[in-house]
Amino acid sequence: MRKISLFIAMSLDGYIAKPDDDLSFLKIVEKEGEDYGYAEFTSKIDTIIIGRKTYDYVIKEIGTSHYDNGQRDIYVITRTERPKVGRTTFYTGNLNELVERLKSENGMNIYCDGGAEVINELLKHNLIDEFIISIIPVILGDGTKLFKDGRPEQALEFIEAKTFDAGLAQLHYKRKIK
Repeated sequence: MRKISLFIAMSLDGYIAKPDDDLSFLKIVEKEGEDYGYAEFTSKIDTIIIGRKTYDYVIKEIGTSHYDNGQRDIYVITRTERPKVGRTTFYTGNLNELVERLKSENGMNIYCDGGAEVINELLKHNLIDEFIISIIPVILGDGTKLFKDGRPEQALEFIEAKTFDAGLAQLHYKRKIK
């Protein structure tokens, strides 16, 4: 069975975006030639699940090729129906049903790239198998929290921690199976 992995960055105080969905704080750790394991991680996935706000921001800042390289399926979780573009599906159905279906299909792993609403919906149903969380050395004080209240407790198993010259610390856990 395929696993779904979260690969995301947050501030030291737990925010994945500043107010108004501003991700500019991520630039603090930008360093030429350093991708913090992103290329290795994405070489093992063939499907991406992403919230519409995060998708729109990345498309505006980086471009469509960041997600749709012609080699993977992208599911943008949205409330507004839009036509499919290439391998990008704008999905308005039940997220849990989509994830259960994708996990049962043949293929590589599935990457959840946010946003917070999508992540927390998956957490409510214990559907995230792996957590790779990069801590950016900044305290934002406000914005969008990675982990929202009201989800069930989940035990995790530590895999590894890495540190980088730019001050980023990366934590890797997997869901502990009971």
